[in-house]
Amino acid sequence: MTVMQLILMTTAAVMSLRGVPLMSQVELTMFVYMAFAAVFFLIPAALVSAELGTTFADQGGGVYTWVKEAYNKRVGFVAVFMQWIQNIVWYPITITFGSAAIFYIIGMPELASNGKYIGGATIIIYWISTWISLKAPTKIPKLSSVGFIWGTMVPLVILIGLAIYWMIDKNPIAYDAIPAAQTEIAQTINGITTPRFIPHLTSIGSIVFLSTIILLFSGIEALAVHANELDKPKTQYPKAIFIASFLCFVVLGVGAYAVSVILPYDKIELDSGVMDAFQMGFARYDLSWLTNVMAVLVVIGCAASVIAWISGPSKSLLYTAKDNELPKFMAVVDKNGVQINIILLQGVIVTILCSLYFFMENVNVAFFLLSSLNATLYLVMYVLMYLAGIRLRKTQPDLPRPFKVPGGKNGMMLFGGVGFVAVVFALILCFIPPSELPISSPTFYTVFLIVGTLVFLLIPILISKYMKRYDVKK
Repeated sequence: MTVMQLILMTTAAVMSLRGVPLMSQVELTMFVYMAFAAVFFLIPAALVSAELGTTFADQGGGVYTWVKEAYNKRVGFVAVFMQWIQNIVWYPITITFGSAAIFYIIGMPELASNGKYIGGATIIIYWISTWISLKAPTKIPKLSSVGFIWGTMVPLVILIGLAIYWMIDKNPIAYDAIPAAQTEIAQTINGITTPRFIPHLTSIGSIVFLSTIILLFSGIEALAVHANELDKPKTQYPKAIFIASFLCFVVLGVGAYAVSVILPYDKIELDSGVMDAFQMGFARYDLSWLTNVMAVLVVIGCAASVIAWISGPSKSLLYTAKDNELPKFMAVVDKNGVQINIILLQGVIVTILCSLYFFMENVNVAFFLLSSLNATLYLVMYVLMYLAGIRLRKTQPDLPRPFKVPGGKNGMMLFGGVGFVAVVFALILCFIPPSELPISSPTFYTVFLIVGTLVFLLIPILISKYMKRYDVKK
């Protein structure tokens, strides 16, 4: 594998259009949040996972193997279960973005704000994607690459170009008209309101968006196993990761900035912000028909992303089933070697999660609530991953490591420690309602996340206890 191939694979795994409107909601302060996410999360995660991935590449299993080697099978199972279940929560979030685009295609964009339609469309799209992934597993890599180029990169480039022309043509810059009441992202001096570059933190709720912005840069650990496929992993892997991180930072940042240029603050919706920006920008130049073209591309990108990930993360869970950490029926595969029972089970869970839209009046709040649940579950996995990296340097210092975190043992302590503190901080933030969203019941928001996180955390623990008792009886 070449450095360029790894750069493109990493960028494709991390970059997603769904995060663009999320960052746009905090306007120009987004760059501070993104810098924090890149320095304290993305880079440590990339380096630590690279060391673990290359060290245990021959064993497979990903995070399950890493944490199992550091602690035991039960803790490893908790880690991989968190990785798997967060991915299940991620599906409704991503498909919601595509569902909103579909309503633009059929000429009914107002339905993107209707929870019942969004929920129904999301469920239908997921099961269609599941059917495709089961019927054509060999086509998934090609669908993924084509979908990323046409469904993510092309719309982003066009959006950025549209914003540049918007400014050249001297149209009103939307972020210059942020309501004065939004003191976290705007300041008023001598009666003139201007956007802030550094957020004004009036309460802890002002920085809750940080936790979900951090997760926009997640997923890099899934590609760490490819590090030892490079000719010189010790030097080439850090180079590839830093370039990919820079690309993600710049492209997503400029894309979110483009939305802030075109779309007024009170018009930025988390599920349809990108499409709303296209609609407003193209309408200004009598090119409204292009909005539908962009919507088609966005749907292609979302569908390709979902199809690509439906069978991927669950393969790590398959390793635990084969390792007797799950009931035997979970280890069943079809004629193509795809873990069919695990995939069908995750479909049932996705359907239940999508039903949340049916009961919430505000689609934005439901979208962010799912995003926060996704964040809490994923961050638990990252906590275990960092602890595993640090512990293995102490318990197995002589283990052959094709790639090592720069700085030796102290380097692992530094990067692993920084990453650990960052994810714990972000995890705490997840349970606090954001001040930027109209949440009618902050108590429900917090209780939902606490209960949801505890339930999903207890499931692997209870399964492990059951399987241990079953083995003893057997």
